[in-house]
Amino acid sequence: MIISSANDYRAAAESRLPPFLFHYIDGGAYAEHTLKRNVSDLSEVALRQRVLKDMSSLSLETKLFDETLSLPLALSPVGLTGMYARRGEVQAAVAADKKGIPFTLSTVSVCPIEEVAPAIQRPMWFQLYVLRDRGFMKNALERAKAAGCSTLVFTVDMPTPGARYRDAHSGMSGPNAAMRRYVQSVFHPHWAWNVGLMGKPHDLGNISKYMGKAIGLEDYIGYLAANFDPSISWKDLEWIRDFWDGPMVIKGILDPEDAKDAVRFGADGIVVSNHGGRQLDGVLSSARAMPAIADAVKGDIKILADSGIRSGLDVVRMLALGADTAMIGRAFIYALAAEGGAGVSNLLDLFEKEMRVAMTLTSCQKISDIDRSCLVEVERRLKDPDAIKEILA
Repeated sequence: MIISSANDYRAAAESRLPPFLFHYIDGGAYAEHTLKRNVSDLSEVALRQRVLKDMSSLSLETKLFDETLSLPLALSPVGLTGMYARRGEVQAAVAADKKGIPFTLSTVSVCPIEEVAPAIQRPMWFQLYVLRDRGFMKNALERAKAAGCSTLVFTVDMPTPGARYRDAHSGMSGPNAAMRRYVQSVFHPHWAWNVGLMGKPHDLGNISKYMGKAIGLEDYIGYLAANFDPSISWKDLEWIRDFWDGPMVIKGILDPEDAKDAVRFGADGIVVSNHGGRQLDGVLSSARAMPAIADAVKGDIKILADSGIRSGLDVVRMLALGADTAMIGRAFIYALAAEGGAGVSNLLDLFEKEMRVAMTLTSCQKISDIDRSCLVEVERRLKDPDAIKEILA
């Protein structure tokens, strides 16, 4: 298969993975309307082409939380990454490290903090949920700090798991799920050998370390459902803010008022995100939510964004809408599943090339040049009550 985009990697991943794993990463909540809009809304952002501006000194480098990034991109936290390639978190982290961008380790990763952090040179980011078990949260924060993790990404849009219909059909959950997963694996021998057999252990590494016993895939859904905390509020984050010395980023912001609350709380950054359309179907896409949030807090807090970003062109679009940095989840998992760490490295190279083309043809020599002036007829449209809709039309 010829690979030239994240969509090509998606097709390759679908052919290589057992269905329960492909549909787990590919699917969203309920009827998946928000999942689809994340991609379609961003693809409809119209950029303003400018030419003959001498783009010979173009630079993609940017600064974020006192870190220098080779391009304004980070890998989002994705649970069970180690099920998509052998010790997948390590492979993805090494690829990001070589590219000079951050990798974010999920709370529910297969590889634990202590396995991933030593494999890379730059500091890793760590993602955490608010869980009922505050002892685990404290333990995870202590271990992340000891491993030299630089930035804490705190996910707040998952007080309860979303309703993901695909999982019941695919074998990720539902009746006879374990048997269905086994049968699927038999019919995908490359994955069964490379990951299923040689990629063990397949437990939730960070949680297993704390519990002192293996917490495996069969326990995954039940553990999450039992431990997510619907009583979460800003006060529950205060002790974490006091404990964590480095930057703290709140992930899962879609409303300007919540963004303002994050500023008042003292967060260093937010991630404008709807969890990749995996939580509440029908909410705004990140692209639609971004302009109002940027109007409310731009300059007061760093704004990151994920959900729907499938190319370097999409990164430029999201930055033009108001983000400082973009994050990708599904896109790098597709590449990881298809070709391991080499696939992630190639995907990041593709993103860089696509960004260079987009910046050249919008006459943006540096990342800070990418703003709303890059959007078609932005001044007129910003005066319209339906500004966000028109910008994306």
